[in-house]
Amino acid sequence: MTVPEVQLSLDGIRKSFPGKGGPVPVLDGLSFDIYERDFVSIIGPSGCGKTTVFNVIAGLLEPDSGTMTFRGEVVLGLQGRVGYMMQKDLLFPWRTVLQNVMLGLEMKGVDRAQALDTAREYLSTFGLSGFENAYPKMLSGGMRQRTALIRTLIMDPDILLLDEPFSALDYQTRLYLEGVLLDAVETFHKTVVLVTHDIDEAVALSKRVVVLGNRPTKVKSVHEIGLDARSPIGARSDPRFSDYFQTLCGELEIQTRQRAA
Repeated sequence: MTVPEVQLSLDGIRKSFPGKGGPVPVLDGLSFDIYERDFVSIIGPSGCGKTTVFNVIAGLLEPDSGTMTFRGEVVLGLQGRVGYMMQKDLLFPWRTVLQNVMLGLEMKGVDRAQALDTAREYLSTFGLSGFENAYPKMLSGGMRQRTALIRTLIMDPDILLLDEPFSALDYQTRLYLEGVLLDAVETFHKTVVLVTHDIDEAVALSKRVVVLGNRPTKVKSVHEIGLDARSPIGARSDPRFSDYFQTLCGELEIQTRQRAA
């Protein structure tokens, strides 16, 4: 079995923010690796700094100390190499679906005819043909998130950073979009890092789950998820799913007891 290469490595990342009584530490020596075509979920207590980790990776925040390397090269952030998708789709209401999807290509100066062809091809792949001229207010929540995912993928990022993108959706739509995401990851050969509060989602989608501790945050543990099924429903039907779920729940419950102590 071929050992995957490390794509992104965080080593000893520390980050504090100004506070009334002095700096407030959020990340305290955070270290973990992400492999090529990995699917990693990050879970932890609310407020532990999961989004801060994303902002450091994306280059939106500079760490106080520590090293980040991308394919062996030391970097301050992955500007231009990541696609960032959040819970809110952030579609521009005055632009159609097609225009929203094309936005990044326009900003890169891609020829308009080429951008149109590429956008229509992506819309077809994701089942949104026929909605090119629809405005966001005319779409369901699931369709809006599919549009946001297309807008992210069409820029061909090396890594997808997903910050709870499906948390506001109903369970049936969430299951459907989890399947859409896994198909897209396989089709476009992408690495994914997902922040989620949903342990069920983390186990069903991930190859590995990184558990963060309380703030100031360190990595508490990293769990390999060895489910064979590569569909959200199939993963949840695997007899081992419950074991992974209970293990991760146990870790978060331990953290809760520590906070209460």
